[in-house]
Formats: sequence, structure tokens, C-alpha cells
Amino acid sequence: MARFVDRVKIHVKAGDGGHGCVSFRREKYVPRGGPDGGDGGDGGDVILVADSQLHTLYDFYHRVHFRAENGRPGMGKKMTGRDGEDLILRVPVGTVVRDAETGEILGDLVQPGQRLVVARGGKGGRGNARFATPTNQAPRYAEPGKPGEERWLVLELKLIADVGLVGLPNAGKSTLLSRISAARPKIADYPFTTLQPNLGVVSLSDERTFVVADLPGLIEGAHQGVGLGLEFLRHVERTRVLLQLVDAASPDPLHDFEVVEREMAHYQPELLRKPRAVALNKIDLIPERAVLNPVREKIEARGHPVYLISAATGEGIRELLEGLWRLITLGEVRSGDE
Repeated sequence: MARFVDRVKIHVKAGDGGHGCVSFRREKYVPRGGPDGGDGGDGGDVILVADSQLHTLYDFYHRVHFRAENGRPGMGKKMTGRDGEDLILRVPVGTVVRDAETGEILGDLVQPGQRLVVARGGKGGRGNARFATPTNQAPRYAEPGKPGEERWLVLELKLIADVGLVGLPNAGKSTLLSRISAARPKIADYPFTTLQPNLGVVSLSDERTFVVADLPGLIEGAHQGVGLGLEFLRHVERTRVLLQLVDAASPDPLHDFEVVEREMAHYQPELLRKPRAVALNKIDLIPERAVLNPVREKIEARGHPVYLISAATGEGIRELLEGLWRLITLGEVRSGDE
């Protein structure tokens, strides 16, 4: 399986235009044939295409420089040189493309098959046949081809999912994903088991399916790059609904909830306006569940539905998934009204 890479810097160079040709007709019984030099071909473009089969920028991890084909030079008999072939670079859906020098966003490839020209090929030069005039019937010059554009790019992948799992390390996100989908993320009882996002498809029925992303755990200071911070938070932006998983067996579940909320607020306050559900996980480890009532009430008072679940045993999972589906469909209705 390819390594997960979600940010790379690459250099792209479009093809140069072919040179125009200096040529004169050479035919029997035509001692002074006119100019017949053809134009050069245009250089190829560099084009990024969003591919739904890709989930990482790994292909750009070891190779940095990419160049399209140059246009061919013009030829005699007014023959135009062949255009250079475009260079097609396939990237995952959800790739943001920036100019590395200015930081300008050149494109956001969010639809499968979406294309973005990031470097345009140079125009081919005109051959000497183009410069013939009544006063200059035998021009002995042609245009050189124009150079193709080149630039450094930063490609940044932001996963697109219906539901993003957020929570502190070891809250049980990977266990939950493996319970509700066919995804098999690495699971162990220590922080930062998940070092890269994992995607799973949840099927409630033939017609009701949604994609869940298990994202690396947050810690305090994540918005400043502490831990896996910024790498994690980048992917939260794309999700339509957030499911915040809280370890109900921790010494202070409400504090754990607030840590994650603060980090998202520091990074991008708009994240807190996304539809969100909260799941108090690991209830199988709590003999007297009434102790969770104050935590549940305080979270619900902030407008978030709360579910008591055990990702290990499956208790409460069905109710949680139905609740997530309601949030997803509610979001679709709201976006359709806007």
C-alpha cells in the first residue's frame, strides 16, 4: 500500500514552442522559389486531473520535476511542426493547488475528472513564409518558439468525506471505523496509532451509504503544529459532519471534549459551525453509567446530540449511525435551500 502523503512541492515546465523554419521552394524550372518555411508546433501544457481512484500524493514524493513535450520545429513546403503532447498529472480528488512563490490558490480539484492547466505551452514560432511581403519577397528569418510556462507548485490534499471522526488520541476512533465499515486501520492501546487518515464506507442500506474518515488524534496545541496538529486539522475542513469521540472512561470526559473544541476554534472557527454529534465511547468499561449524565447534559446544552456507545462491543452503534445519517441529510437540505 502506498504511503499516505498529503502535501508536496513540485516544479512543472510546459513545453517550448517549436522554431519557425527558414526555407525556400526548390523545384525544377523554378530558379527563385519563394519562401515556404512552416510554423513551429505549440508546446504541450501541464494539466492536473482529479482522479477518484487516488487517495494520496505519494506519486510526487520522490519525483519533483515534471515537463511537457516541446513543439516540433516547422519544415519546408509550409509544413507546421507537430504540437508537443500535454503532460497529464493525476491527483486525488480534494487536492488544492497553490503557487509556491505567491501562495495564490490556482485551483481546488473537488470533482472527479476536473482539470486544471497549471503551465501553458509556448506558442510555435512563425516560419519565413509568414513574413513575405511585396517589398520583401525572400525573407531569410523566422520566429523562435516561445518558452513554455514554468512554476513551483504546492499540492495539498484535503480529504473529502461525509463524516470526520475527531477526538483525542486513544478515544477509539480506529476501533469504531473498523466496527462500522470494512476499513481495517491499525488499532492499539496507545496514542497516535493513527498516523494517517483512513477512509471507510458505512452502509445503512442499499440506498443509504456515507464515507467516514478516521483522522489522527488531536492534542492541546495542535493548531500551532504540536503533535500531528496541522496535518490533522487540514482534513477536518472538507468533512460535512463531525463526529467527536470522547473516552467516557477517562478521568475527565468533559475536559477532553473541550480540548478538541478549543483546538478547532483556534485553527478555524467555522469548523464549530459544522453539524456535529458527540459519542461517549467505551461505556462497557463503566459499571454505573449514571455518572455520565452530567457530562451528557452539558454537551447537549451546546446543541450537539450525544450517544452512548461501545465501539468494542457494538452497543449503541446503530442509533449513532442513524443519527449521523440525519445530520448528513439535514445538511444537504440546508445547502439546497441556500
